Amino acid sequence: MPTLEHSGLVEMFRRNPALAPHFLATLFRVDVPRHTSVKVADATLDQLIPVEFRADLVLELVEPHGTKSRFVLAVVLEVQREIDARKKYSWPVYVAVARAERECPTMVLVVAPDGDVATWATENIDLGLGLGVVQPLVLGPATVPEVTDPAEAENELELTILSAMTHGNGPKGLAIVEAALNALGRLDREHAAVYFQLIWDALREPMQRALEALVMQRQTEGEVKYPAFAQRIFEQGELKGETRGRLEGKRDALLRLLAHARIALTEDELARIRACTDAALLDRWVENVLGAKTAADVLSQA
Repeated sequence: MPTLEHSGLVEMFRRNPALAPHFLATLFRVDVPRHTSVKVADATLDQLIPVEFRADLVLELVEPHGTKSRFVLAVVLEVQREIDARKKYSWPVYVAVARAERECPTMVLVVAPDGDVATWATENIDLGLGLGVVQPLVLGPATVPEVTDPAEAENELELTILSAMTHGNGPKGLAIVEAALNALGRLDREHAAVYFQLIWDALREPMQRALEALVMQRQTEGEVKYPAFAQRIFEQGELKGETRGRLEGKRDALLRLLAHARIALTEDELARIRACTDAALLDRWVENVLGAKTAADVLSQA
């Protein structure tokens, strides 16, 4: 089932679809076709094939052609958190169907912050007897740079978030995470809270504790001010276990996903979410958003 990390990363590219061709050009040195717009397409690739063949996101690069427009590239985006052998059979289906429907070049772009998963995802997919392959491009430790420079973090916010998730536990982890945390200050509260939670959940406990210590030291010295929602969490010492800070991030992420899915909430339903202190239940509600049509579908405790 989709998790907050999975949904949050998909939402990053849905919110800013131009990220995909930008990363293809800057990180992979792909000669991206000239285009005037990038739009999010229906991720259901075909009504006639099994329902399991649903990509996380399909992005279309469009270029004017006479009085009409044409597709110049389709990008099937997949967020991969663990090794799943089945994907090596479904990804070629995504490519083939998206390519046939749009009659344009099509590729798979995989977001895999974990190093082992990224290495696995990078392997070419043999379609049979070595006569054809699908080569996924993977946003992982080998391709995502370590962003520590504040100016670069400000200009490349999403790359900085991916850098923190990918390299946050490494030797430069504190500097990378701090750059990302400062850059989050220019986002609205809801998006900043979601991305902060993605970064925090990607950190292992030693780095979480080190980050807490660094933040407290900087705040005592009056050197750094972080985004307001994170500032309160750090000041109150709430980043331990299933704390109020983590719960607040989960609640904000859930409300953001509900808003994107255009699922309306009554005052009672909103109050129920705001009052929930059960982290596992909040995670379940996040999972329920996929495919839900009403708030009742999401807030089921079954």
